[in-house]
Amino acid sequence: MNTTSERGAGSRARQASHHVSQSVFDGSRLRVVLLVDVHDGAQQEFLEAYEQLCNQVASVPGHVSDQLCQSIENPSQWLITSEWESAPPFLAWVNSEEHVRMVEPLHSCVRDTRSLRFHVVRETGGPAKGADQAERRLQTAPRIGDGVIRHALTFTVKPGSEEIVAKILADYDSPEPKVDDSTRLCRTSLFMHGNRVVRAVEVRGDLLAALRHVARQPEVRAVEEAINPHLEQDRDLGDPESARVFFTRAALPAVHHVTAGRQEPQGERYALYYPARPERGMQLAELLAHRDETAADDPRSPVLRSTIFQRDDVVVRLIDVHGSIEEAGPGHILGLSDSAQVTELTTLLDDVADMDVAMSKDGSLARLLELARMDLVTDRRSPDA
Repeated sequence: MNTTSERGAGSRARQASHHVSQSVFDGSRLRVVLLVDVHDGAQQEFLEAYEQLCNQVASVPGHVSDQLCQSIENPSQWLITSEWESAPPFLAWVNSEEHVRMVEPLHSCVRDTRSLRFHVVRETGGPAKGADQAERRLQTAPRIGDGVIRHALTFTVKPGSEEIVAKILADYDSPEPKVDDSTRLCRTSLFMHGNRVVRAVEVRGDLLAALRHVARQPEVRAVEEAINPHLEQDRDLGDPESARVFFTRAALPAVHHVTAGRQEPQGERYALYYPARPERGMQLAELLAHRDETAADDPRSPVLRSTIFQRDDVVVRLIDVHGSIEEAGPGHILGLSDSAQVTELTTLLDDVADMDVAMSKDGSLARLLELARMDLVTDRRSPDA
């Protein structure tokens, strides 16, 4: 798997913009921690399933090593840690159908799991800092965030049902924003592009706790049941396994977030959908991330914040814009300043014919923006968010 991260990891890591608070593209090694709660009496079954999975994961590109640990205090608590050359190959695997099939034997013996992902910033016992540190691909500096976790879900509905689904998704009562003393829902933004739905959430605190809190709310459950008949992928939310598989496949992780240097609290929110060519989604997401890093240092750019979500060949860019998208101009919104950048982007997009049409109209990017722009369904902020 050849990605831009692999080709230029060292230089990109050293030159990362200080405006970037989240990114999987700096080339650093990745440590993944999976906390597992095993059903009582199922420890041997779990161990056998893990050993089978371990043999399969060993051949996944980018995988370095892993360890399985069992608690010395509670035999039902296990810890799996793995190391990867960088985040992109791990995300490509964990978000794949191959991964869904690989981990299926584990679910019959597992009560609950929690996955945490970390870039390696420093380590003891290794070579000294400097050139050796770059070779070992450690994150060069800590990222400074805003305390907000960003995540999205995406799924498709049956063609012809788009208006019905949009109305259902727009007309529900917002759930209680407070999850617990340390977790709060901040914002939910829903967009559609054709029959594809994207729901982006912003959370302060524990993302998993927030998602579980939302799933339990009566108003949200009613909406989920109402759209069930219109989904292209069948699901039964009353069946834990069916719900787990659906939401696993629907997960659209945030892979990059950048905030411009200008201190402006609000902006108009838009979403752009970039269908990538097969197996080019991560490369397309990284290209957009690099463009957003550059724009964040440009005082002329109207984009205040940008979050890029990616899974397989689906890439979505959520942006907050100063003023309206029409006033800003398509070049600034798309982050494209010259024809070479346009060409590079369009070579990664799936719908090449439409992209060629876009470029033939007096060199205008208006058509490209029109093709990428998603329709807003609802954008809700919680009080004091």
